Amino acid sequence: MDASPPHTDADGVWHGLQLAPGLAQPDEPLAEGEAASLVVHQGVLRWVGPAARLPAAWAQAPRHDGAGLLATPGLVDCHTHLVYGGQRAGEFAMRLAGASYEEVARAGGGIASTVRATRAASEDELFACALARLRPLMEEGVCAVEIKSGYGLALAHERRQLRVARRLGQATGLAVRTTFLGAHALPPEYAGRSQDYIDHVCNDMLPALHAEGLVDAVDVFCERIAFSLAETEQVFAAAQRLGLPVKLHAEQLSDMGGAQLAARYRALSCDHIEHLSQAGVEAMAQAGTVAVLLPGAFYTLRDTQLPPIAALRAAGVPMAVSTDHNPGTSPALSLLLMANMACTLFRLTVPEALAGITLHAARALGLQDTHGLIAAGRPAHFVLWPVAEAAELAYWFGRQRAHTIVRGGRIVQRGLA
Repeated sequence: MDASPPHTDADGVWHGLQLAPGLAQPDEPLAEGEAASLVVHQGVLRWVGPAARLPAAWAQAPRHDGAGLLATPGLVDCHTHLVYGGQRAGEFAMRLAGASYEEVARAGGGIASTVRATRAASEDELFACALARLRPLMEEGVCAVEIKSGYGLALAHERRQLRVARRLGQATGLAVRTTFLGAHALPPEYAGRSQDYIDHVCNDMLPALHAEGLVDAVDVFCERIAFSLAETEQVFAAAQRLGLPVKLHAEQLSDMGGAQLAARYRALSCDHIEHLSQAGVEAMAQAGTVAVLLPGAFYTLRDTQLPPIAALRAAGVPMAVSTDHNPGTSPALSLLLMANMACTLFRLTVPEALAGITLHAARALGLQDTHGLIAAGRPAHFVLWPVAEAAELAYWFGRQRAHTIVRGGRIVQRGLA
């Protein structure tokens, strides 16, 4: 798939489809197994419902044969670090030899090594590498993606990462949400001066990048090896002053109480959350904050502390699933594989996993009005799959590809088996 793929208009009636349960809002009730139709006009879904009851107003519209394919909303990858230099396969080998994530980080590896490689790369080099990583996600049906900074850790380099993220959206037509993660790690030039760096993030970096239109949301890595609860709140307060939503890398390695803090700021999401407490669950439920599950990092780190899925489910906290693509702990480029892992490792049900990569992932990005659901009045973002039932999307791994992708009312991929 090229950066700017050839595409054709998706306007017309898409008939003979099966709708994935729970991921569509039909205008009229559909019986189980009943063929459905979608009407696209001027890039917008105008009607969703039983093919046998298509409104007369669309009877003469162009026809697209769905051939019994399964329709889902376009997928949403709501937590990625796609823009960076280098790779960290060597650290993967170190961990397999017994080193912990914290030991690798304290030895100068981890995020610090990616910071060095990212600072050394040009904007065009970062763009080319990130585009190559983005292509498999696009081919799998991803229509919206979040891309974080956090590997620059200086104004010029954070700006470069965010500029590349914006360029990726312009080049591909994806909805790209940019997240400023300047508080990802302490840069070497600020060693022993954590508070000075947080002051720089809040007073200099964030206002400048926001003024340049490069920031959609603000994130912090709140953890023992990163930033404290007080430092995290300082960043959140700075974001709040600028009217920017926040999210948090929370409770990945320990319970820092970050989820409760994030909930007080009405965070879009708390991500990782393996060590999330019941108090954190309740705070997130009250605030409407999405829990973003990242099974790729859990798998790569060979973690054993499961996120509190039953508690999240009982409290009604929406659960999203994402790749967390990054070079150190989740070099994953398949959102469907993450859905499988969320089921097998975290014990999500198939409907929960599929909602996690569509409906709830969109909410985690503040895109719930435009992405993650097939419904009239929304932009036409949907994917057709050559499967007999929705469970196959989480069942297969390393095999399943999207047949047809409609993004923003344009057909950007069609007819792949």
